[in-house]
Order: sequence, then C-alpha cells, then structure tokens
Amino acid sequence: MHGIIKVITKENMNNKEIYKKTITFSIRRLLWDTGSLIVIALLAAVGFLVADKLSANGLIGLAIGLIVGIIIVAIVSHFVSYMFKAGQIAMMTEGITKGKLPEDVYGAGKKIVKERFLTVAAYYAVTRVIKGVFNQLGNAITSVGRAVGGDNGGAVGSAISGVIQTIVAYLCDCCLGWVFYRKDEKAGKATMEGAVLFFKHGKTLAKNLGRVFGISLISFVLIGGVFFGIFYLITMAMPGVFDDLAKAIAEMIASGEAEEGANFLTNPQNLMLIVSGIGGVCMWGVIHSAFVRPFILVGVLRNYIESGKEENITEADFDELDKKSAKFKKLHAEA
Repeated sequence: MHGIIKVITKENMNNKEIYKKTITFSIRRLLWDTGSLIVIALLAAVGFLVADKLSANGLIGLAIGLIVGIIIVAIVSHFVSYMFKAGQIAMMTEGITKGKLPEDVYGAGKKIVKERFLTVAAYYAVTRVIKGVFNQLGNAITSVGRAVGGDNGGAVGSAISGVIQTIVAYLCDCCLGWVFYRKDEKAGKATMEGAVLFFKHGKTLAKNLGRVFGISLISFVLIGGVFFGIFYLITMAMPGVFDDLAKAIAEMIASGEAEEGANFLTNPQNLMLIVSGIGGVCMWGVIHSAFVRPFILVGVLRNYIESGKEENITEADFDELDKKSAKFKKLHAEA
C-alpha cells in the first residue's frame, strides 16, 4: 500500500547485515567524492594550460586552478555531503538498536537527519561540539602520556596523540549515533551523555583498537598500493608532461623563485613517483572513508551504544566531566 514503509523483519541484525543495508550511503559518497576530485583535477589542468599559454608559467595557473577547485567543492560539500555520513550513522544506529531497517534506507536516513537537525547549521553546530569535547578529553590523556614518558615524553605524547585522534574520530561518530538513538532528548543533552560514555567505558571501547588499526593498515597497503601502481602506469604514458614540468621547476630554482631544496623535483622520474603516491593516498582516502571505515564503525558503534544502554547517567557524571573539559562545562551550562 502507498505510504507504508516496509522493513526487514529479522531482529538482531548482525554487523555485516547492517553494513550491507547501509552501503547505499557509501556508494553515493564515493560517487560524490570521485566527482569532486575530477572537478578539482580539471580546474587545476585548465589553470595550468591557460597560464602556460598566456605567460609560460603553468605552475602558477595550476596552483590557482587547484585552489579554486578546492574552494568550490568545499562550499558545495558543506550543504550536500554531510547527509551521506549522518544518514548512514543514523541507519546503523537504528539497525543496532531495533534489529531492523526500512527498505528505503537512504530515504529513511535523510528523513531522520532532517528531523533531528532542522537545518544544516544545526547539524554542524552539534558535530563541532562533539569534536571539541572529545578532542579536549583526548588531549588530557595525551598530556598524561607526556608526563609519564619522562625524557621521552614528547615522543610518547606524540604516539599517544596519534592513537587518540584516530579513536576520537570514531567516537565522535559514535556520539552522533547516540544523539540519533536518544531522539527524545535535546541534542545537547544527548551529546553530554555520549561524552560520559566515552569517559566511563574507555576500556570496553578500547577493545576495538585492534580492529580499527589492523583493518586500516591492510586497507592502506592494498588500496593505496593498487592505485599507486595504476597512477604510475598512467604517468609513464605521458613522459612529455613531466619533462616539461621538471624543466619549469628547474628554471624556477635557477631564477630564485623556488628553493634549492626542491632540486629532486627536477627529475621527471621523481615527479612521477610523487604524483603516483599522492594519487594513491587520495584514492585510498576516498575508498577507505566510503567503504572500509563504515565497516569498522558498525562494530565500534554497537559496543558504544550497548555500553550506554546499560549505563545510568546522572548529573554527577556531568559534573565530573565539567572538571576535565572546559568545552563540556560550557555545553553543560547551556543545556
């Protein structure tokens, strides 16, 4: 019948089933990111060709085209791409907490996001608060590592910081999932609850570390390596472009427009390797973010929400975090 939303009737969906049902967001995000990269690359290429023809200084034109492309994509993405991530997290949360998902997962995800955040600005306001609170809590842990590390405190702190930032990125998404789960609470209150869960259940959530870093490393080696090879084959098919680019860099160094430390860029082979490496890393970032990261996130999000469902969060918990994060204290005062 028209107007009735069909749902999967199987209860207690596992992580793989939830991932497969919400992959539509990943596909749309991949198409969007790929299109964005193409737009940036085309504008950079146009800038290079126009500037090279008009003033024989293609590098400046390339830089201008690149900057213009990034600005345009960033502005448009601000109003479009957030829906892919937020909608996917909303549907993952529903699959975990209800054990079923609507047949039109994408449509339902968009609807939930728009109901929870009436405007784009409201969404970004909440996510900024989440990141601010979690980063501040993460920095506090990092500072402890520096103190414990003694003479090697800087290295210890940096190592811990890298790990913490990776964890925080996932926990920010988990906190957003908690905001969707606690739909009857104000977003600010739900955000505070999410921060408390991070602080009180750190050991439980740490069980995901192996999964997060192990899968991410494999993803980087396999996806990044494959695309590095593909881009290198492409660069080898157009040696003239890199010969010209290397000569232009050499002329800039000779005229003092560039530092002598850039001498290695005057070798076309080195330029091919650098471009291939950048291309490989960019494509890994796009594919990992769209497909691999959501696969990891389902498991992390499940642990996060299940730990929260068993927790009785009180005002005393909020007061305790007030002492550890100025951003949290501000949020608490405004909630």
